[in-house]
Amino acid sequence: MDKVTISLPDGSEKEYPKGITAYEVAESISKRLAEEALAALLNDSVIDLHRPIEEDGSLRLLTFDDPEGKHVYWHSTSHVMAHAIEELYPGAKFGVGPAIDNGFYYDIDIDGRLSDEDLKRIEGKMREIVERGETFEREVLPKDKAIEYFAKKNDPYKLELLEDIDGNSEIVSLYHEGSFTDLCRGPHLPSTKKIKHFKLLSVSGSYWRGSNDRQMLQRVYGVSSPKKKYIDEYLERLEEAKRRDHRKLGRELELFMFNEISPGAPFWLPKGMIVFRELEKFIREELDNTGYDEINTPILVKKKLWQQSGHWDHYQENMFLLDIDDETFSIKPMNCPESTYVYKIKVRSYKDLPIRLSEIGRLHRNEISGALGGMFRVRQITMDDAHLFVRPDQILDEIDNLIELITKVYTIFGFEPTFSLATRPDDSMGDPALWEKAEHSLEEALKRNKIDFSLKEKDGAFYGPKIDVQIKDALGRMWQLATIQLDFQMPERFDLEYVNDSGERVRPVMIHRAVFGSFERFVGILVEHFAGAFPTWLSPVQAAVLPISDAHHSYAESVKDCLKEAGVRVEIDMRNEKVGYKIREWESQKAPYMLVVGNKEMENKTVSVRKHHIGDTGSKDLHEFIAVITEEIQKKKLSN
Repeated sequence: MDKVTISLPDGSEKEYPKGITAYEVAESISKRLAEEALAALLNDSVIDLHRPIEEDGSLRLLTFDDPEGKHVYWHSTSHVMAHAIEELYPGAKFGVGPAIDNGFYYDIDIDGRLSDEDLKRIEGKMREIVERGETFEREVLPKDKAIEYFAKKNDPYKLELLEDIDGNSEIVSLYHEGSFTDLCRGPHLPSTKKIKHFKLLSVSGSYWRGSNDRQMLQRVYGVSSPKKKYIDEYLERLEEAKRRDHRKLGRELELFMFNEISPGAPFWLPKGMIVFRELEKFIREELDNTGYDEINTPILVKKKLWQQSGHWDHYQENMFLLDIDDETFSIKPMNCPESTYVYKIKVRSYKDLPIRLSEIGRLHRNEISGALGGMFRVRQITMDDAHLFVRPDQILDEIDNLIELITKVYTIFGFEPTFSLATRPDDSMGDPALWEKAEHSLEEALKRNKIDFSLKEKDGAFYGPKIDVQIKDALGRMWQLATIQLDFQMPERFDLEYVNDSGERVRPVMIHRAVFGSFERFVGILVEHFAGAFPTWLSPVQAAVLPISDAHHSYAESVKDCLKEAGVRVEIDMRNEKVGYKIREWESQKAPYMLVVGNKEMENKTVSVRKHHIGDTGSKDLHEFIAVITEEIQKKKLSN
């Protein structure tokens, strides 16, 4: 009998009969592992538990504790949900139904708007399907046969997906689960019985394939888990996220607002501008200390620039276009092409490099209206952008410096960055050899900094691969913020040169980078992460002085003056209200410190200090308190 050699996670190797399944391997190890296993990782591919293993390789059984295992569980649940919808609403058509970071969704084309009551009905039907214990069966067939199948079902969305696959002889896979069949790569759970707990969360509109000139579908979101506790904790996090919603807190704290007069563009209010300016000041100080020169480039630019850069072919749908004097212009969505003009103002020597050009400026991107979402997805953004022009021998050192800068900045906010390497996308431009060289450089930089990183296949920018940086917020949500992009293409397209040490004209390499990403998105994330209670250095009002009565107004004014002189942002509450009311009001405004002053404080030249969320911390000499708060501000402490 033919054998396959399988390497297991404990380092052991064992021979098994060829065609053995991952489930049978799990059973040979332990019954419990076989029960908990959801899928398997064979070499670098996630496979069904019951798929025969035909070649040697390393095998790892995946459970719900593994990210890949969660995705298989959630994707299988999305199929069960679609199956339930098909049974309840005959004639429903289906777009795509992937697993996402926290659960799953499926895009549905169905008559009538799904309500909360409909979601309950669908959940009930899903329970029936789960109880049937129907298996997920994989079928592979040529693309033309799959087209025949979905044409009979009159399913335009699956047919469109199939048409995008090159060649009629291409092999595709279908998954059958009971009476439901879907076009799907898989893998899936062995049976619906594996799905123990689930909850459908919401319905939203979604344009087919993200294009606002296509059919509007209904996107049904859900989450599932082998344990009810996971669902309960997830729902609690959702409720906490609602309480922290930056759109709600932005209005309540008077940070920013939105108005239909300018969709997707925030109105920064005075308190929000304080946060904005503090972030701007902070990043500028960091850049001044690390050898950057700041520039500012035009917002309105001729079409020919974007044609030369490649954005016209790869990014035009996201650009706002205007016709002026018989020429087409664009409001810039990116800074990078214009920075090349700054570089080219004079002949550059190898001794001049690296040249680091930063630009904090407004960009405009034509996001579809359905994708707009508070500060997280806007049309008008402010980027903390920079473009570095370096010699090839300087690439690794510059990336080292950028990783150090990003880590330092994020640590200030209590974030621990994680890194991923995004490689060449299908719609890339330029020489594949240069792409390979760029990817190798980024990978080498990550490895030499001893950074564990994940791989994001085909997720690079169209002009170069990139390092993406993510952070986890207080609710455990992951956000992608910083990026480091290595670009050999733009210097070629704009004929950038420097004179090397042999007197020859050669190409520099361009590094694109952002630390915050966009100020809008970063502020939105900070609002939700801190629940509106910013660290003292970032807070619009750092201290509120609360006189107990009119008799204490004069002393309260002197306290305010001393704080202002020390550089503290302070307000005084002279309202004719009881001090308890004032405290509650300033607690709701998330002021880090409240200083209550009455007879005792006036006599002793002290302040009674209250901290947000903590309460009374006792009486302090005024100058002692000023020393405490100014140190907290200067050192950008998260808390005192």
